[in-house]
Amino acid sequence: MSLDKILADLKKGKIAPCYLLYGGEEYLINEAVTKIIETILPEADRDFGLFNLEGESASLESISEFILTPSLLGGRKIVLVRNTTIFHSRDSLAELVQKIRENISDNKDKAAKYFISFLKLAGLFMEDLQGAAWKNISNEQWQKIVEGDSGEDREKWLPQIVEICISSGLAVSKDTADESDKFSALIKKGLPAGNCLILTASSADKRKKVFKIISDNGIVLHFGEVKKAAKEETLKEAAQQLLERYGKKMKPAAWLVLGKKTGFELRRSMNELEKLISFVGERSVIEDKDIETVVGKTREDSIFELTAALSDKNQAAALAALKSLMDQGMHHLMILTMITREIRFLLQAKILINSGRIPAMRSAAEYGWFQKNIIPALGQLAEAEVKKEGFLTGQHPFVVFNALRNAERFPYSTLLELQSNLLEIDRQLKSSVSDPHLLLENFLIKACSKAL
Repeated sequence: MSLDKILADLKKGKIAPCYLLYGGEEYLINEAVTKIIETILPEADRDFGLFNLEGESASLESISEFILTPSLLGGRKIVLVRNTTIFHSRDSLAELVQKIRENISDNKDKAAKYFISFLKLAGLFMEDLQGAAWKNISNEQWQKIVEGDSGEDREKWLPQIVEICISSGLAVSKDTADESDKFSALIKKGLPAGNCLILTASSADKRKKVFKIISDNGIVLHFGEVKKAAKEETLKEAAQQLLERYGKKMKPAAWLVLGKKTGFELRRSMNELEKLISFVGERSVIEDKDIETVVGKTREDSIFELTAALSDKNQAAALAALKSLMDQGMHHLMILTMITREIRFLLQAKILINSGRIPAMRSAAEYGWFQKNIIPALGQLAEAEVKKEGFLTGQHPFVVFNALRNAERFPYSTLLELQSNLLEIDRQLKSSVSDPHLLLENFLIKACSKAL
């Protein structure tokens, strides 16, 4: 069932008692919900006929009360429950942990709601984790509970979220029954005539009884993550509608800058576009300089700045980029991976240069010279099966160009030593309570030292 078919049926008066819209594309889900509500319920009737509830916090009792109570004015009534967790299963635990991490700094209430959902699904209780009790769960045990999550950074968020929940009086009752079974019975029994329930969820386990019952008694619409090839086109279509609504246009160069900063991720791109529309005011055209002013620095920007500063031995820039990545919440092991990759490429570049299999290249060499003199030699190496995944010669030519050009700044013995240092840092991060920021900072200070 497509959204267009649903809207066409609604216009004919064919209204299902229940709609479930779920998936990873939150922006598309919200747009679809708006269209459904606009088709079912005239704007004049929404003050008394539309009821919004947050699924992460609304109890089953309150949802049931809204669903089962007929409209006061006798017309249509819509109960919208956003971000319900009723369809989550143990397969959703890693997703919930990630949401807790993302919200614990800026939205503690939301993080706490996700944590309560996590406890219910994991079969854990607050006393299992209170104080230092969480340390009794080893990384191996945690990985069995939360498949797909290493658990190595639990000390950063787990004690904090437990304390937040305790101070807010949130807990999981040991006699809590499965709310999804109660919800299933509610839907199966049927809603009062004229009442319509709309549910949204980030994910849904199709094996759950409640999912099957809603599928049988209502309509389910899935908004899976848009494939990479279609992401840019999907964003352009959604953005064009928003721009036209406000009488705005965007220059082609601005599209490229926005896409680079947001990765064409729909929800973030549209949020940033709304800010840009407000920023330009009466001006009708959004330019690339507006993007640079309004849209914050992305992780991709900071990663590029870090690796570029490392290769350039620019100590101040490297430390600033590291701080930016840590402030953005990027995991220290991911940062370590990016640094290790850069050192590995520099080492491989040094080996290629010393082997004599490619022409000598100076740091001042230009890309045109590289294309003319180095690319053909790399082609011969590829034929000799050196073009392997993860090896420098298998990367984009511009990556190879930068590595060969920057390798001149590092003696071969220094690169070997730095690679050994990174292995030791990796060991310390995974087996001790060392401060990740301090370890990475000390490494960058050493790697960028002009004395090496």
